[in-house]
Amino acid sequence: MSSDSPLPMLGGLSAAEFLRDYWQQKPVLIRGAFPDFQCPLDPDELAGLACEEGVEARLVEAQGPWRVSHGPFDEQTFARLPERDWTLLVQAVDHYVPEAAELLEHFTFLPRWRLDDIMISYAPPGGSVGPHVDQYDVFLLQGLGQRRWQLGGRVPDDAPILPGIDLRILERFEVAPGDDWILEPGDMLYLPPGWAHHGVSESDDCLTLSVGFRAPSADEAIASFADFLGDKLPPSLRYADAGMAPPEDAGELDDAAVERMRRLILETLDDPARLAQWFGRVMTQPKYVDQLVPNEQPTDPAELVATLQDGEELLRSPGSRFAWRDLGNDRATLFADGDGAECALPLAQVLASDAPLDAELLEFDGAAELLAALLDAGSLTWADEFEEE
Repeated sequence: MSSDSPLPMLGGLSAAEFLRDYWQQKPVLIRGAFPDFQCPLDPDELAGLACEEGVEARLVEAQGPWRVSHGPFDEQTFARLPERDWTLLVQAVDHYVPEAAELLEHFTFLPRWRLDDIMISYAPPGGSVGPHVDQYDVFLLQGLGQRRWQLGGRVPDDAPILPGIDLRILERFEVAPGDDWILEPGDMLYLPPGWAHHGVSESDDCLTLSVGFRAPSADEAIASFADFLGDKLPPSLRYADAGMAPPEDAGELDDAAVERMRRLILETLDDPARLAQWFGRVMTQPKYVDQLVPNEQPTDPAELVATLQDGEELLRSPGSRFAWRDLGNDRATLFADGDGAECALPLAQVLASDAPLDAELLEFDGAAELLAALLDAGSLTWADEFEEE
Protein backbone atom coordinates (compact mmCIF):
# COMPACT_ATOMS: atom_id res chain seq x y z
CA MET A 1 0.00 0.00 0.00
CA SER A 2 1.25 3.49 -0.89
CA SER A 3 2.35 5.78 1.94
CA ASP A 4 -0.14 8.30 0.51
CA SER A 5 -3.13 5.93 0.84
CA PRO A 6 -5.58 6.75 3.66
CA LEU A 7 -5.37 4.33 6.59
CA PRO A 8 -8.60 3.69 8.53
CA MET A 9 -6.62 3.01 11.72
CA LEU A 10 -5.19 6.53 11.42
CA GLY A 11 -8.60 8.09 10.99
CA GLY A 12 -8.19 8.42 7.24
CA LEU A 13 -4.74 9.99 7.44
CA SER A 14 -2.12 8.50 5.19
CA ALA A 15 1.11 7.22 6.70
CA ALA A 16 2.94 10.16 5.15
CA GLU A 17 0.48 12.66 6.66
CA PHE A 18 0.65 11.06 10.10
CA LEU A 19 4.44 11.00 10.11
CA ARG A 20 4.64 14.57 8.84
CA ASP A 21 2.07 16.16 11.14
CA TYR A 22 1.83 14.03 14.31
CA TRP A 23 4.64 11.51 14.86
CA GLN A 24 6.77 12.76 17.78
CA GLN A 25 5.04 16.13 17.55
CA LYS A 26 1.51 16.08 18.97
CA PRO A 27 -1.22 13.67 20.09
CA VAL A 28 -4.11 12.55 17.96
CA LEU A 29 -7.32 10.77 19.00
CA ILE A 30 -8.67 8.31 16.44
CA ARG A 31 -12.24 7.20 17.01
CA GLY A 32 -13.02 3.75 15.64
CA ALA A 33 -9.43 3.07 14.60
CA PHE A 34 -10.25 -0.65 14.84
CA PRO A 35 -14.00 -1.07 14.21
CA ASP A 36 -15.64 -3.99 16.04
CA PHE A 37 -12.34 -4.61 17.81
CA GLN A 38 -12.02 -7.92 19.63
CA CYS A 39 -9.46 -7.85 22.42
CA PRO A 40 -6.92 -10.69 22.02
CA LEU A 41 -7.52 -11.87 25.59
CA ASP A 42 -9.98 -11.31 28.44
CA PRO A 43 -9.29 -10.10 32.01
CA ASP A 44 -9.03 -13.63 33.43
CA GLU A 45 -6.52 -14.64 30.75
CA LEU A 46 -4.45 -11.54 31.46
CA ALA A 47 -4.46 -12.34 35.18
CA GLY A 48 -3.41 -15.90 34.38
CA LEU A 49 -0.51 -14.58 32.31
CA ALA A 50 0.55 -12.38 35.25
CA CYS A 51 0.83 -15.52 37.40
CA GLU A 52 3.36 -17.19 35.11
CA GLU A 53 7.06 -17.28 35.94
CA GLY A 54 9.13 -15.02 33.73
CA VAL A 55 6.27 -12.74 32.68
CA GLU A 56 6.84 -9.10 33.64
CA ALA A 57 3.75 -7.92 35.52
CA ARG A 58 2.98 -5.13 37.99
CA LEU A 59 0.08 -4.39 40.28
CA VAL A 60 -0.62 -0.74 41.08
CA GLU A 61 -2.95 -0.01 43.99
CA ALA A 62 -4.26 3.50 44.55
CA GLN A 63 -6.37 3.20 47.71
CA GLY A 64 -4.51 5.32 50.23
CA PRO A 65 -0.79 5.63 49.38
CA TRP A 66 0.26 4.44 45.96
CA ARG A 67 1.67 0.92 46.10
CA VAL A 68 3.42 -1.14 43.43
CA SER A 69 4.10 -4.88 43.57
CA HIS A 70 5.73 -7.12 40.98
CA GLY A 71 4.72 -10.55 39.70
CA PRO A 72 4.44 -13.40 39.33
CA PHE A 73 1.20 -13.24 41.27
CA ASP A 74 -1.20 -15.92 42.47
CA GLU A 75 -4.94 -16.33 42.95
CA GLN A 76 -4.72 -15.08 46.54
CA THR A 77 -3.28 -11.79 45.28
CA PHE A 78 -6.32 -11.09 43.15
CA ALA A 79 -8.78 -12.43 45.74
CA ARG A 80 -7.72 -9.80 48.29
CA LEU A 81 -8.07 -6.84 45.94
CA PRO A 82 -10.91 -4.34 46.42
CA GLU A 83 -13.61 -3.69 43.83
CA ARG A 84 -11.97 -0.54 42.50
CA ASP A 85 -8.84 1.65 42.31
CA TRP A 86 -6.18 -0.82 41.16
CA THR A 87 -4.47 -1.73 37.89
CA LEU A 88 -2.74 -4.85 36.58
CA LEU A 89 -0.11 -4.26 33.89
CA VAL A 90 1.42 -7.10 31.87
CA GLN A 91 4.36 -6.35 29.60
CA ALA A 92 5.16 -7.91 26.20
CA VAL A 93 1.84 -9.73 25.80
CA ASP A 94 2.66 -10.08 22.10
CA HIS A 95 5.44 -12.50 23.11
CA TYR A 96 2.91 -14.93 24.57
CA VAL A 97 -0.36 -14.38 22.69
CA PRO A 98 -0.15 -14.76 18.88
CA GLU A 99 -3.36 -12.76 18.40
CA ALA A 100 -1.70 -9.84 20.18
CA ALA A 101 1.42 -10.20 18.05
CA GLU A 102 -0.70 -10.02 14.90
CA LEU A 103 -1.78 -6.50 15.91
CA LEU A 104 1.76 -5.26 15.36
CA GLU A 105 1.39 -5.84 11.63
CA HIS A 106 -1.07 -2.93 11.55
CA PHE A 107 1.78 -0.63 12.56
CA THR A 108 4.20 -1.39 9.74
CA PHE A 109 3.77 2.16 8.40
CA LEU A 110 6.61 2.55 10.93
CA PRO A 111 9.85 0.51 10.91
CA ARG A 112 9.39 -2.91 12.52
CA TRP A 113 12.65 -2.47 14.41
CA ARG A 114 11.19 0.59 16.17
CA LEU A 115 8.41 -1.47 17.77
CA ASP A 116 9.02 -2.54 21.34
CA ASP A 117 6.04 -4.52 22.64
CA ILE A 118 2.37 -4.52 23.53
CA MET A 119 1.59 -3.97 27.20
CA ILE A 120 -1.97 -4.67 28.33
CA SER A 121 -3.48 -3.18 31.46
CA TYR A 122 -6.62 -4.23 33.27
CA ALA A 123 -8.47 -2.04 35.75
CA PRO A 124 -11.82 -1.99 37.56
CA PRO A 125 -13.46 1.43 38.11
CA GLY A 126 -11.01 4.07 39.30
CA GLY A 127 -7.96 2.02 38.31
CA SER A 128 -5.02 4.16 37.22
CA VAL A 129 -1.24 4.46 37.36
CA GLY A 130 -1.44 8.20 37.98
CA PRO A 131 -0.54 11.13 35.75
CA HIS A 132 2.84 10.44 34.17
CA VAL A 133 5.10 10.87 31.16
CA ASP A 134 6.56 8.21 28.86
CA GLN A 135 9.85 8.85 27.07
CA TYR A 136 8.74 6.92 24.00
CA ASP A 137 5.91 7.01 21.48
CA VAL A 138 2.83 5.01 22.37
CA PHE A 139 -0.51 4.10 20.80
CA LEU A 140 -3.19 3.50 23.46
CA LEU A 141 -5.84 1.20 22.01
CA GLN A 142 -8.97 0.60 24.05
CA GLY A 143 -9.67 -3.14 24.12
CA LEU A 144 -12.56 -3.54 26.55
CA GLY A 145 -14.73 -1.17 28.58
CA GLN A 146 -14.08 2.53 28.87
CA ARG A 147 -11.09 4.58 29.94
CA ARG A 148 -10.95 8.31 30.43
CA TRP A 149 -7.78 9.95 29.14
CA GLN A 150 -6.68 13.45 30.09
CA LEU A 151 -3.65 15.14 28.58
CA GLY A 152 -1.51 17.83 30.13
CA GLY A 153 0.90 18.84 27.36
CA ARG A 154 4.67 18.44 27.23
CA VAL A 155 6.53 18.57 30.51
CA PRO A 156 10.26 19.14 31.13
CA ASP A 157 12.61 16.31 32.07
CA ASP A 158 12.97 17.72 35.58
CA ALA A 159 9.22 17.91 36.32
CA PRO A 160 8.72 16.98 40.02
CA ILE A 161 7.47 13.44 40.71
CA LEU A 162 6.03 11.85 43.83
CA PRO A 163 8.87 10.48 45.97
CA GLY A 164 9.15 7.06 47.59
CA ILE A 165 7.25 4.89 45.10
CA ASP A 166 8.24 2.74 42.12
CA LEU A 167 6.24 4.93 39.74
CA ARG A 168 7.06 8.24 38.11
CA ILE A 169 3.81 10.00 39.01
CA LEU A 170 3.82 13.73 38.38
CA GLU A 171 3.37 15.94 41.45
CA ARG A 172 1.40 18.46 39.38
CA PHE A 173 -0.91 17.72 36.48
CA GLU A 174 -3.17 20.19 34.72
CA VAL A 175 -5.54 19.03 31.99
CA ALA A 176 -5.09 20.91 28.73
CA PRO A 177 -8.34 22.49 27.46
CA GLY A 178 -10.26 20.04 25.28
CA ASP A 179 -7.87 17.15 25.92
CA ASP A 180 -10.28 15.07 27.99
CA TRP A 181 -11.87 12.03 26.33
CA ILE A 182 -13.52 8.71 27.12
CA LEU A 183 -12.31 5.95 24.83
CA GLU A 184 -14.50 3.02 23.78
CA PRO A 185 -13.29 -0.33 22.38
CA GLY A 186 -11.52 0.25 19.07
CA ASP A 187 -10.69 3.90 19.82
CA MET A 188 -7.00 4.76 19.84
CA LEU A 189 -4.93 7.64 21.18
CA TYR A 190 -1.43 8.39 19.94
CA LEU A 191 1.00 10.17 22.29
CA PRO A 192 4.49 11.42 21.42
CA PRO A 193 7.31 11.22 23.97
CA GLY A 194 7.26 13.61 26.90
CA TRP A 195 3.50 14.24 26.87
CA ALA A 196 1.81 14.15 30.29
CA HIS A 197 -1.25 11.92 30.40
CA HIS A 198 -3.60 10.36 32.93
CA GLY A 199 -5.90 7.41 32.27
CA VAL A 200 -8.65 6.22 34.64
CA SER A 201 -10.96 3.24 34.17
CA GLU A 202 -14.61 4.20 33.81
CA SER A 203 -16.04 0.68 33.71
CA ASP A 204 -16.06 -2.63 35.59
CA ASP A 205 -13.73 -4.34 33.14
CA CYS A 206 -11.30 -2.04 31.35
CA LEU A 207 -8.52 -3.39 29.13
CA THR A 208 -6.13 -1.03 27.37
CA LEU A 209 -3.41 -2.09 24.94
CA SER A 210 -0.28 0.07 24.82
CA VAL A 211 1.81 -0.31 21.68
CA GLY A 212 5.21 1.08 22.65
CA PHE A 213 8.30 1.93 20.63
CA ARG A 214 12.03 1.62 21.22
CA ALA A 215 14.06 4.78 21.64
CA PRO A 216 17.53 4.33 23.15
CA SER A 217 18.64 7.28 25.25
CA ALA A 218 21.79 9.18 24.33
CA ASP A 219 23.68 7.87 27.36
CA GLU A 220 22.67 4.26 26.59
CA ALA A 221 23.64 4.67 22.92
CA ILE A 222 27.04 6.20 23.61
CA ALA A 223 27.97 3.55 26.17
CA SER A 224 26.73 0.72 23.96
CA PHE A 225 28.45 1.96 20.79
CA ALA A 226 31.70 2.47 22.71
CA ASP A 227 31.52 -1.12 23.95
CA PHE A 228 30.82 -2.34 20.40
CA LEU A 229 33.83 -0.47 19.04
CA GLY A 230 36.12 -1.39 21.91
CA ASP A 231 37.24 -4.81 20.74
CA LYS A 232 37.52 -3.70 17.10
CA LEU A 233 40.06 -0.89 17.57
CA PRO A 234 43.82 -1.54 17.37
CA PRO A 235 45.82 -0.93 20.55
CA SER A 236 48.03 1.48 18.61
CA LEU A 237 45.17 3.96 18.21
CA ARG A 238 46.00 6.27 21.13
CA TYR A 239 46.25 9.88 22.16
CA ALA A 240 49.24 11.44 20.35
CA ASP A 241 50.81 14.90 20.37
CA ALA A 242 53.67 14.86 17.89
CA GLY A 243 54.81 18.38 17.03
CA MET A 244 53.34 19.96 20.13
CA ALA A 245 54.76 23.24 21.40
CA PRO A 246 56.60 23.35 24.75
CA PRO A 247 54.07 23.97 27.55
CA GLU A 248 54.13 27.31 29.33
CA ASP A 249 53.19 25.46 32.52
CA ALA A 250 53.83 21.72 32.77
CA GLY A 251 50.81 21.29 35.01
CA GLU A 252 48.29 22.85 32.60
CA LEU A 253 45.85 20.80 30.52
CA ASP A 254 45.65 23.26 27.67
CA ASP A 255 43.15 23.73 24.83
CA ALA A 256 45.42 22.09 22.27
CA ALA A 257 45.59 18.86 24.31
CA VAL A 258 41.83 18.79 24.78
CA GLU A 259 41.34 19.37 21.05
CA ARG A 260 43.67 16.45 20.17
CA MET A 261 41.66 14.16 22.46
CA ARG A 262 38.39 15.44 21.03
CA ARG A 263 39.53 14.69 17.46
CA LEU A 264 40.65 11.19 18.42
CA ILE A 265 37.26 10.40 19.95
CA LEU A 266 35.16 11.98 17.20
CA GLU A 267 37.18 10.44 14.36
CA THR A 268 36.95 7.03 16.02
CA LEU A 269 33.21 7.30 16.51
CA ASP A 270 32.51 8.76 13.07
CA ASP A 271 32.36 5.45 11.23
CA PRO A 272 28.97 5.11 9.47
CA ALA A 273 29.49 1.47 8.49
CA ARG A 274 30.30 0.36 12.03
CA LEU A 275 27.54 2.56 13.43
CA ALA A 276 25.00 0.83 11.17
CA GLN A 277 26.21 -2.60 12.27
CA TRP A 278 25.95 -1.60 15.93
CA PHE A 279 22.55 0.07 15.46
CA GLY A 280 21.04 -2.98 13.76
CA ARG A 281 22.18 -5.21 16.59
CA VAL A 282 20.93 -2.86 19.32
CA MET A 283 17.51 -2.35 17.78
CA THR A 284 16.93 -6.08 17.31
CA GLN A 285 18.06 -7.18 20.75
CA PRO A 286 15.22 -9.22 22.31
CA LYS A 287 13.35 -7.59 25.14
CA TYR A 288 13.94 -10.69 27.26
CA VAL A 289 17.09 -12.59 26.34
CA ASP A 290 16.07 -15.69 28.29
CA GLN A 291 12.97 -16.06 26.10
CA LEU A 292 15.07 -17.30 23.22
CA VAL A 293 15.62 -21.04 23.52
CA PRO A 294 18.76 -22.13 21.61
CA ASN A 295 18.99 -25.64 20.23
CA GLU A 296 21.02 -28.04 22.33
CA GLN A 297 22.25 -29.85 19.21
CA PRO A 298 23.40 -27.97 16.07
CA THR A 299 21.04 -28.23 13.13
CA ASP A 300 22.31 -30.11 10.08
CA PRO A 301 21.62 -27.83 7.07
CA ALA A 302 20.99 -30.85 4.88
CA GLU A 303 18.30 -32.10 7.25
CA LEU A 304 16.78 -28.61 7.37
CA VAL A 305 16.60 -28.57 3.57
CA ALA A 306 14.90 -31.96 3.51
CA THR A 307 12.37 -30.89 6.12
CA LEU A 308 11.48 -27.72 4.23
CA GLN A 309 11.17 -29.66 0.98
CA ASP A 310 8.75 -32.03 2.75
CA GLY A 311 6.42 -29.06 3.24
CA GLU A 312 7.29 -27.97 6.78
CA GLU A 313 7.55 -24.24 7.56
CA LEU A 314 9.64 -22.19 9.92
CA LEU A 315 8.23 -19.48 12.14
CA ARG A 316 9.83 -16.43 13.69
CA SER A 317 9.96 -17.11 17.41
CA PRO A 318 7.65 -14.98 19.60
CA GLY A 319 9.55 -11.88 20.64
CA SER A 320 12.28 -12.29 18.03
CA ARG A 321 13.30 -9.19 16.08
CA PHE A 322 14.66 -8.92 12.54
CA ALA A 323 15.92 -6.06 10.38
CA TRP A 324 18.17 -5.71 7.35
CA ARG A 325 20.77 -3.27 6.05
CA ASP A 326 21.61 -2.99 2.35
CA LEU A 327 25.34 -3.52 1.73
CA GLY A 328 25.19 -3.06 -2.04
CA ASN A 329 25.79 -5.64 -4.77
CA ASP A 330 22.57 -7.45 -3.78
CA ARG A 331 23.99 -8.26 -0.33
CA ALA A 332 22.71 -7.28 3.10
CA THR A 333 23.31 -7.69 6.78
CA LEU A 334 20.44 -9.53 8.41
CA PHE A 335 20.09 -8.48 12.03
CA ALA A 336 18.34 -11.00 14.25
CA ASP A 337 18.01 -10.76 18.02
CA GLY A 338 21.13 -8.66 18.53
CA ASP A 339 23.36 -10.47 16.06
CA GLY A 340 24.20 -9.87 12.40
CA ALA A 341 24.98 -12.06 9.40
CA GLU A 342 25.70 -11.20 5.77
CA CYS A 343 23.44 -12.83 3.19
CA ALA A 344 21.59 -12.23 -0.07
CA LEU A 345 19.52 -9.05 0.09
CA PRO A 346 16.21 -10.72 -0.97
CA LEU A 347 16.70 -13.40 1.69
CA ALA A 348 17.23 -10.77 4.39
CA GLN A 349 14.14 -8.88 3.23
CA VAL A 350 11.95 -11.98 3.45
CA LEU A 351 13.25 -12.96 6.88
CA ALA A 352 12.63 -9.45 8.24
CA SER A 353 9.05 -9.38 6.90
CA ASP A 354 5.95 -11.35 7.80
CA ALA A 355 6.20 -13.59 4.71
CA PRO A 356 6.03 -17.38 5.12
CA LEU A 357 9.34 -19.15 5.68
CA ASP A 358 9.18 -22.23 3.49
CA ALA A 359 11.16 -24.15 0.88
CA GLU A 360 11.15 -21.18 -1.51
CA LEU A 361 13.87 -19.61 0.65
CA LEU A 362 16.28 -22.34 -0.46
CA GLU A 363 16.68 -20.70 -3.86
CA PHE A 364 19.05 -18.20 -2.24
CA ASP A 365 22.71 -19.12 -1.84
CA GLY A 366 23.62 -19.81 1.77
CA ALA A 367 19.98 -19.92 2.89
CA ALA A 368 20.19 -23.37 4.47
CA GLU A 369 23.21 -22.46 6.60
CA LEU A 370 21.67 -19.13 7.70
CA LEU A 371 18.32 -20.71 8.56
CA ALA A 372 20.09 -23.43 10.53
CA ALA A 373 22.03 -20.79 12.48
CA LEU A 374 18.83 -18.83 13.23
CA LEU A 375 17.12 -22.03 14.31
CA ASP A 376 20.01 -22.92 16.61
CA ALA A 377 20.00 -19.39 18.10
CA GLY A 378 16.27 -19.65 18.91
CA SER A 379 15.25 -16.87 16.51
CA LEU A 380 13.31 -19.36 14.38
CA THR A 381 11.29 -22.42 15.30
CA TRP A 382 9.54 -25.17 13.35
CA ALA A 383 5.85 -24.46 12.89
CA ASP A 384 4.76 -27.94 14.03
CA GLU A 385 6.81 -27.68 17.24
CA PHE A 386 5.33 -24.25 18.00
CA GLU A 387 1.78 -25.56 17.53
CA GLU A 388 2.49 -28.45 19.92
CA GLU A 389 3.48 -25.95 22.63
